[in-house]
Amino acid sequence: MTETGATGPLTVLVTRPEPGGSATAAALRAAGHVPVLAPCLEIEALPAALPALVDAIVVASAQALPGLPPALRAVPLFAVGDATAARARATGFISVASAAGTARELAELVGAQIDPGARLLLACGAGHSLGLAADLRRRGFRVTRRVVYRSRPARELDTAARAALEAGEVDRVMVFSPASARSFATLVTEAGLDWALAGAIGVAISPAAAAPLSRLSFREIRSAVSPDQDHMLPLLP
Repeated sequence: MTETGATGPLTVLVTRPEPGGSATAAALRAAGHVPVLAPCLEIEALPAALPALVDAIVVASAQALPGLPPALRAVPLFAVGDATAARARATGFISVASAAGTARELAELVGAQIDPGARLLLACGAGHSLGLAADLRRRGFRVTRRVVYRSRPARELDTAARAALEAGEVDRVMVFSPASARSFATLVTEAGLDWALAGAIGVAISPAAAAPLSRLSFREIRSAVSPDQDHMLPLLP
């Protein structure tokens, strides 16, 4: 391991798929750490028939943004958190509002800023945002939920990640969703590399994302108090 104490550089596996993985790696480098990209989910864009007329767009993941065509970029967009909002603005959306990181807070934000009866496009991944759609409908909105991507577990560990584990160099592992945590646990177990985590700490975006890590040999698992990267980074030292 390269860990040199609470203030020293750490080697950190980042299990987040792109485009978020590179952004997290940049934040880690800026903090003096050594990131190793280890995406544990594969993202596939899916074609979707989107409504022609909507009053606002709701997204609970930045992975939904590539599925939204340029023609919709003038429509107000509500994002689940600041990172997703920043990517929406970078994509070209003009009016973007950000919630505090959870689906419930996203629904509350929409309810506070838009009148009931408005037509909402909820762009999401396969199997995702069903509860959010129901919450918005209970608040009186007309919700069209469209699946614009799906995620699948990666088939194997990235070469660099496997090498870092085999060398016993990994100090921290960051997981950003329950699905990526489950995939990581499976990949590590199948590769016979659970032993390499005995001295490492798992850092999860939420308790739900932390749960699948409990089957591995981490010496400690930490969960962010708010589900975003900014609250994960202070848990690394």
